[in-house]
Amino acid sequence: MIADALKATEALKAAVPLLAGNAGEKEYSEALELMEYLLLNDPTSPLQDLLSLKISQYENTLPEVIAFREQMDTLPPGIAVLKTLMDQHQLNQSDFQQEIGSKSMVSRVLRGERQLTTEHIRKLSQRFGISPALFI
Repeated sequence: MIADALKATEALKAAVPLLAGNAGEKEYSEALELMEYLLLNDPTSPLQDLLSLKISQYENTLPEVIAFREQMDTLPPGIAVLKTLMDQHQLNQSDFQQEIGSKSMVSRVLRGERQLTTEHIRKLSQRFGISPALFI
C-alpha cells in the first residue's frame, strides 16, 4: 500500500504541479480550473482539500492579496467585511440603499464617520446570507 500511495502521490504532483510547490501563474490558473471542475462534478473529492490549501498558500504570496489583507487589518471588522463584500460582488456605494441608505451614508460608514447600526447589520446579513457576528 505504501508503495502505491507514494507512486500515486508522484503522479498527482506531476499532473497538478501546484501541489508539488511549483507555483507560477500558469499552474495557479490550472489549479483554479481543476478546483472549479471538482466543485461542480466531484464535490466530495479529497483532492479539494489539498488543492484549496495550495491555492491559498499561493494567493498569500501575491502582492495584491498581501496589500488587500494589510488594508483590511487596519479597518474595524464591520467595515472590512463590508468592503470585502463590495469587492467580491463588484458593488459600489449606491448598491446599499436598502441596507444602509443613501450613497453618502454608505460613504460615511466606509470612512468611519458613521457606525453600522444593528439594523444595517441585520439587513446586510440577510442580503449576503452571512452571520451578523462577522460585522462585530
